[in-house]
Amino acid sequence: MTPRDTYAFVGDPPLFIPPADEVHISCAFTWDIPKAQRLANAWQQYYSVKIGGPALRSSANGFVPNLYVRQGVTFTSRGCNNRCPWCLVPHFEGNLREIEVTAGNHIQDNNLLQCSKPHIAKVIDMLRSQHEICFSGGLDSRLLTDDIADDLRSLKVKHLFFAADTKQAIKPLERARQKLEGFTRNQLRCYVLLAFDGETIDHAIERLEAIWGLGFMPFAQLYQPPGQWINYSQEWRHLARTWSRPAAMKATTAQNGYNVL
Repeated sequence: MTPRDTYAFVGDPPLFIPPADEVHISCAFTWDIPKAQRLANAWQQYYSVKIGGPALRSSANGFVPNLYVRQGVTFTSRGCNNRCPWCLVPHFEGNLREIEVTAGNHIQDNNLLQCSKPHIAKVIDMLRSQHEICFSGGLDSRLLTDDIADDLRSLKVKHLFFAADTKQAIKPLERARQKLEGFTRNQLRCYVLLAFDGETIDHAIERLEAIWGLGFMPFAQLYQPPGQWINYSQEWRHLARTWSRPAAMKATTAQNGYNVL
């Protein structure tokens, strides 16, 4: 999601610094705040510096295309009305609110399907002129309707991301899969939170295999609480690596007798 233009940098100042009045450091994750502060000190040798971003609860009331995210990424809403215990979005951004729809092929909304029907219709209409469309913010399988599924089929979709962070999320995901006839596993992706609230590795594997069996490509993520970092065991890290890499998943599921298509 990082911008790729001439004035976007990752890390320390380069040998030849560009002309500018101010540098903004955007920090996405709380565990990277010390690194962001170190970079601020490094860039302050040459510029006035501001630090912000999701980790520091910077305001997210609207969206300016290409600012802090690469070209093509767009937000059409902010916040979320759910109160999932592992998610910081409601605490950082508040309840869901719709914002102006700006063009882009990478929809990064936290919960687009919570938006009103007229707003979703505007988003779909905007996307009809886009290619390689990704709904990477995540779609709520409980809110997917037949009409929305039909709209998605009418678009040039590359990836649809859903989520199944608990065992209870499998049934809604199954119902969503039934509505998404015609989409391949490569198009259907699913965020899967691992190791939350005492989950065992065996239970995590059971959930990952169930999601694969429904025809989704899991994207596993180990839970990290706010303000700290859990150093997971090698077994947990191996599980997360395996189930976040398509080639590794296909090898594992083929070995276990699952359909890899």
